[in-house]
Amino acid sequence: MEQRKENVVLFPFMAQGHIRPFLALAFQIVQSKNYNVTFINTSLNIKKLQPSLSSNSSIRLLEIPFFSSDHGLPPDVENTDAFPQFMGQLIEASHSFKPSFKTLISNLIEEQNGQRPLCIIADMFFSWTADVAHEFGVFNAIFNAGGGYGMGVFHNLWLNLPQLKTDSNEFPLPGFPDSCRIRINQMPEHLRFSKPDDSRIKFMHRVFDEWLESDAFLFNTVEEIDQIGLTYFRQQMNRPVWPIGPVKLTLGSKAGSGKDSGITWELCQNWLDSKPYGSVLYISFGSQSTISLSQMMELAKALEASGKDFIWVIRPPLEFDINSEFNAEEWLPKGFKQRVGVENKGLLVHNWAPQVEILSHKSVGAFLSHCGWNSVLDSLSHGVPILAWPIMAEQHFNAKKLEEEMGVCVEVANGASSEVSHEDIVGKIELVMNETEKGKDMTRKAGEVMDIIKNAKKDEDGFTGTSVKAIDEFFNATVLWREKKKTT
Repeated sequence: MEQRKENVVLFPFMAQGHIRPFLALAFQIVQSKNYNVTFINTSLNIKKLQPSLSSNSSIRLLEIPFFSSDHGLPPDVENTDAFPQFMGQLIEASHSFKPSFKTLISNLIEEQNGQRPLCIIADMFFSWTADVAHEFGVFNAIFNAGGGYGMGVFHNLWLNLPQLKTDSNEFPLPGFPDSCRIRINQMPEHLRFSKPDDSRIKFMHRVFDEWLESDAFLFNTVEEIDQIGLTYFRQQMNRPVWPIGPVKLTLGSKAGSGKDSGITWELCQNWLDSKPYGSVLYISFGSQSTISLSQMMELAKALEASGKDFIWVIRPPLEFDINSEFNAEEWLPKGFKQRVGVENKGLLVHNWAPQVEILSHKSVGAFLSHCGWNSVLDSLSHGVPILAWPIMAEQHFNAKKLEEEMGVCVEVANGASSEVSHEDIVGKIELVMNETEKGKDMTRKAGEVMDIIKNAKKDEDGFTGTSVKAIDEFFNATVLWREKKKTT
């Protein structure tokens, strides 16, 4: 009887920044290991992903029941992208998945005539899956789509709140080198003003405690560029930590992640082809971050004053409904949209753009980004320096690493409520994109990081990159773990 292919179960949190790398990991597993993948998520997210897969794909999409109204959420709230204000509630509601997840795993094993999945790879917020995995004798790993440094600082701060007890504007972090100091104003507001009895602190402590039940940790990063963060987690978790990044959908891949693009790549490419090398500024604050109306106005003024060509992915400012239709008259200076259109200076894209393709184009010279880790990898994988405008979570610490540790970034602003002037923004744009010594140095260093990232994923001519070795070591460990279970 022919032996069935190994099956790997993937279960990401319901957010674009989590689903996208998990989907990329699914494709990587199928292509490099020839395993089957069972990709679990809620009904609406599964439906959005279905067009990404061919009918004979080795990736199976499996729905897990979720009823948003049971958790005080509006109907059909199953993803943070359209409803970022409900992220906290969605994270807390995700613990209700446990009984249904247990049933799904049981049914999978029954379908496979008793053959268990090789492993379950779950989201950082789904650390409770370790309990279910071990009940069925299955290896469990947490896949963190963030980088080691940013997530390490984030993890450390959560465990050591409140930080306002310090009399200093900056403070060291336990487990990090003394040179790694955090300034109070680098902390996101929800951490800066948290109190020990806050429900969110208690919840995150529960999540982090459950991390210790997992068998291993995967990070969407590269060993050579993230050693401080990876060392921190290896010491804290006392579990294997494998950096397998960048895990991202390949350039030109038809496999989307359920997101409707506000512009076609063909239109972007034609426009970019008409622009000089390195002359275009790409601007995006990610799938669920945005800035305030006043900040948006100042950014628009800065773009005009700088004279730079740009592609700007615009989401509604904080004061507006996140699902609002594009409204240039309310969000932008009077006549801005018409002027940049007539002068062919910019493309205004509502909602979403083909980011990887844009950043790969030779005309793009810099990326004004919220510094979500997926976007950071997209940029550095193509040698594009970054103008940082972190908004939430570990983005602030990603920006710190990029600027202070790697030299590929300058910070424009910090947070969605900080005051910023268009003059300051113009100065930062010119610093990076004009022929300044700083700008040239940043571009050179970004190119060096690009080469490091490419080598980490290389597997040819007798050379095996560190990220390729890491994913091989991980799956070897899952097989050894299972064999040991059989003998005990």
